[in-house]
Amino acid sequence: MDRLAEMEKEQKRWENTTLKKWMEKHPEREISSELPKQRLYTLQDIANLDYLRDLGFPGEYPYTRGLNPTGYRSRLWHIAESSGFGTPEDTNKRWKYLIDQGQDGVSLSCDLPTQLGYDPDDPLAEGQVGVVGGSCPSLKEVETMFDGIPMDKIRIRGSTCHPHIVLYSMIMTAAEKKGTPRDRLTMVVNSDVLNEYVSRHNYIFPPEGALRLTLDFMEYGMKHLQKTSYLLGTGYTVAEAGTTIVQAAAIMVATAFAYIERGLERGIPIDEIASRAGFNIHVGTSFFEEIAKFRALRRLWARLMKEKFGAKRETSLQFRFGPGTGGSLLTAQQPQNNIVRVSIAALAAILGGAHFLHTSSFDEAYSIPTEESASLAIRTQHVIAYETGVVDVIDPLGGSYYVEALTDQIENEILDYLKKIEARGGIIKAIESGWIQSEIAQSAYLKQRDIESGKQVVVGVNKFVSDEEPVFKIHRSDPNVAHDMRERVTKLKKERDNNAAKRCLAALERAATGRDNLVPFVLEAVRNYATMGEICGVLRGVFGEYRPPSC
Repeated sequence: MDRLAEMEKEQKRWENTTLKKWMEKHPEREISSELPKQRLYTLQDIANLDYLRDLGFPGEYPYTRGLNPTGYRSRLWHIAESSGFGTPEDTNKRWKYLIDQGQDGVSLSCDLPTQLGYDPDDPLAEGQVGVVGGSCPSLKEVETMFDGIPMDKIRIRGSTCHPHIVLYSMIMTAAEKKGTPRDRLTMVVNSDVLNEYVSRHNYIFPPEGALRLTLDFMEYGMKHLQKTSYLLGTGYTVAEAGTTIVQAAAIMVATAFAYIERGLERGIPIDEIASRAGFNIHVGTSFFEEIAKFRALRRLWARLMKEKFGAKRETSLQFRFGPGTGGSLLTAQQPQNNIVRVSIAALAAILGGAHFLHTSSFDEAYSIPTEESASLAIRTQHVIAYETGVVDVIDPLGGSYYVEALTDQIENEILDYLKKIEARGGIIKAIESGWIQSEIAQSAYLKQRDIESGKQVVVGVNKFVSDEEPVFKIHRSDPNVAHDMRERVTKLKKERDNNAAKRCLAALERAATGRDNLVPFVLEAVRNYATMGEICGVLRGVFGEYRPPSC
């Protein structure tokens, strides 16, 4: 009798004797999970696993066990706490504080007016200036944000999506005014404009116009910004909108395919695009599913880049990702429980091989973090890095019957969902038809239904509830910020060379109606202190504004 047959025989014996007797007295509770789970995983569940084909060694194809040959033993992941609020001075102070606490870069969170391409003096910005992020209407504000910060020695990330071409032009110009050439900047650009149509809805332009900006900036960067990488998929926001683990991963990969295919049409080689691609992805508290998801995505990406797109460089086959612990995990009830949730999610990200990590602060269900809660979020990463020992071994969960079977299951389900997207004409057509939005809405509804019914337990919300009011310091937005920022924009427009600004905006408009790469025109407009609202206003006039499909 061979080994697997003997294992199957013994498992049936166990089920009919030991397990049966136990369950007669102790029935199993209902298990709530997005993915079907067996009671027990054994050697039989990974019988078809070929180590060299499916796992390999760390740093080698198919990268299931990690991209670095030594894992975290040579270097840790990058701490990437997203931050920004109020005036540029407020954001500058917070960045310096976080760097002092051990962060190795800055991740700029912009306020809603900036994300939507409006200046603080626009009526549509009323009530939102500097609230959920920093206000960045012009180059002058970005200069202030980076005052005293060595821009060539840190990683720079930013959250603005559709107008990222404007934000990063401001960052490059601010660096040059400080004596740092733009090609020396290490920037991580959020290039995924498509995610806005299916998740946060902070869109400005129709898909074709938004894609033009992404491809223009990517094409420019390939030639002039050798240390810049591009987030081609944002699984974080779609997961926060309510997708399943599999849906979020598949939508993210399908979105990256769209940018790659458009880049190839422009003549950008696959190895230029894929070798500088990165991903922002959600990590939650479904511990093993999250770890297996990251392992599955590494293997899937490597195979698809090699087999579908013909990539040759090793770096083109490597799935680089920086997760954020899910904000949707955080509860206003018993908010200190969020410290535990974030710690579990962060540990899953590290065991899954994250390259940089944002850990949410426990008070974010109420407001943006205070200095104290932001520091605790960083310390959470430090404790994992230096006190747990999980970084001492590469892929410590590799070889687990459960984790390997789950990795296979998730990879296959992602592939199946990618086929569904392709059957609808690809991600862009799936967005334009509203199909993706409908899928996310359905998943979000089912999740909320399970919480409200108690099937999915959320501690402190639908079980182990307490009437005690939480007591802790909460960040309060300064009501004077909006007035201050309006005055700054008014003053800027009076003091700048308005003729030069108008000439630059007119040149940008002409270029936008044609096929020229828009980055040089945006850079010139920014350099002459044209504002975010003015530049986006010109682009709105050419590309139009997006309106979602009717239900």
